[in-house]
Amino acid sequence: MANRILVAVVGIPLLLAVLLFCPAVGISAAAGVLCAIAAYELLGKTDYLRYRVMLIACVVWAFAVPLWVYFDLNLVAGLAGLLLFTVVQFAVAFASHEDVTVGELGACYLGGLVIPAMFSALVLLADMEHYRFYILLPFIASFCSDASAYFVGRAVGRHKLAPVLSPHKTVEGSVGGVAGAVAGCAVYGLILGASTTAQANLPALLLYGLLGSAVSQFGDLAFSYIKRQFQIKDYGHLFLSHGGVLDRFDSVIFCAPLTVVMVSVLPFFQF
Repeated sequence: MANRILVAVVGIPLLLAVLLFCPAVGISAAAGVLCAIAAYELLGKTDYLRYRVMLIACVVWAFAVPLWVYFDLNLVAGLAGLLLFTVVQFAVAFASHEDVTVGELGACYLGGLVIPAMFSALVLLADMEHYRFYILLPFIASFCSDASAYFVGRAVGRHKLAPVLSPHKTVEGSVGGVAGAVAGCAVYGLILGASTTAQANLPALLLYGLLGSAVSQFGDLAFSYIKRQFQIKDYGHLFLSHGGVLDRFDSVIFCAPLTVVMVSVLPFFQF
């Protein structure tokens, strides 16, 4: 418990400082570092990817994707990067004399490209006008959902939600997670509405809290599914007892793209 409190005391102010005061390029670089660590956790810490060249390529590309998004490189540059990444992975597979499995190749794309692309939604948020109003939303929805689901599940949880994937998660906790995310987003909107000139669109924020909690919980289960496959408890120990990057940000990885989509469609704030 002491380690969890220490991580929260140090980590939350640091996260806020990066998200609210760093320029977009700094946020993209920080996202790149987290994506590189996540790729290493998924492919290296699990000992699933046995070939170092493939692992290094995944880590490098995972770091590069958020920067590619920030610098808004064109489709041709993206295709060139995708081609090079694919050539490297299959070249190692060819040289392995069919020892590299199709599953390992698929995991390379998940860790090196898909997860970084989803997490790079934070970079898109950081590049928006009035970004400070939006950049915290994926974390508010995810963290409020996680915390509420945990405490409600501990207090009144009786019915298992997904006993094979995550034995401790309950239906009651899931409902509590939705309520916590909705309440967190509403409070966030009210605080900004009272302390700034912006006017919060509460119905849109309530809808975002509902959907944000749903995809956050889905992301949590998705990465629990992977952990079950490898029979591991945590992906890493970067955040001490909170686990690694994928343990701490699994929900945010799914919630960040939703935020970009909804912000693009619904006016969360009027300025």
